[in-house]
Amino acid sequence: MNNSIRLLPIVVILSFYFTSQAYCQYSYEPFAQSTRNFTSSINSKTLFSNNPLSFAPIRYNLPTTLQDTLSYQIITNDGNEFIGTIIEQDPQKIVLKTASLGIITIQKSNIKSMTLIASEKIKDGAYWEDHMQSTRHFWSPNGYGLKKGEAYYQNVWIFFNQFSVGITDNILLGGGIIPAFLIAGTPTPVWITPKVSFPVVKDKVNVGVGGLFATVLGESNSNIGITYGTATFGPRDKNVTVGIGYGYADGSWASSPTFSLAFISRVGKRGYFISENYLISTSDTYLFLGMIGGRSILGKGNVGLDYGLVVPISSDIDTFVAIPWLGITVPLSKPK
Repeated sequence: MNNSIRLLPIVVILSFYFTSQAYCQYSYEPFAQSTRNFTSSINSKTLFSNNPLSFAPIRYNLPTTLQDTLSYQIITNDGNEFIGTIIEQDPQKIVLKTASLGIITIQKSNIKSMTLIASEKIKDGAYWEDHMQSTRHFWSPNGYGLKKGEAYYQNVWIFFNQFSVGITDNILLGGGIIPAFLIAGTPTPVWITPKVSFPVVKDKVNVGVGGLFATVLGESNSNIGITYGTATFGPRDKNVTVGIGYGYADGSWASSPTFSLAFISRVGKRGYFISENYLISTSDTYLFLGMIGGRSILGKGNVGLDYGLVVPISSDIDTFVAIPWLGITVPLSKPK
């Protein structure tokens, strides 16, 4: 097997880590204009933080459909979260109608923050906030990419290290290293992953093009990489991503493209089901990599814990193999 074929699986595993960092900005416009109509003090996202409001007494006489749309997340100073619609407020308190607790009264002096949210983000009385974790699969991010200034660090099995940052809402740049030099000066793989992406139909179809460009420090003629295109269909919390790419190694391009198919589906406020699959072929053999598992969002820092199995199937493999997968992703900024 020549060097191009030998290195191609490594290229694919690394490259599809950044398959779709697309622009995705959640819009509050369907109800933001109505919000501005009944108080000029309300911002379309955070109403206030740490300081109590001093609104004049006000009762909302809005159409029922509009009241149902204007939902709020209130975080109190002791860390409790309440989701509902405001039916009344004065300089001292807010009266909130919730799905689970009914009508409650919260003193403004006890409120840490209050955020206007979209009603479709409320599931069974809980607010399913967006996570940077929903922008990727195990390796390959989908079409809903990082916004400008968002960033995270990913580690898989200690050895793989990757940093990613949104340069703009449409441009992402990542870089990574496998620090093999720590083991007796072993040659060390490093790479960068630029990507440009954009929505075709907002919140429904996103596409992107990019590449992974890698080398192995300490070795000559070790340049490997891939260029690719990708498309994601569906909203941020439930979508399908397809991709196609051509890898290269030591100056030789692969004779056949690599195909990818990935799924992500949110199954709870802090849980995702994930499947990620690749088909790599050459003139005389093929390799199918199937990945299936889940993700849990942990703690207030929204750290992502990924777990699952990798199952390789090939004409050269005559036994069943299942490799455990374990990784973490740590946000380095707050969602924008």
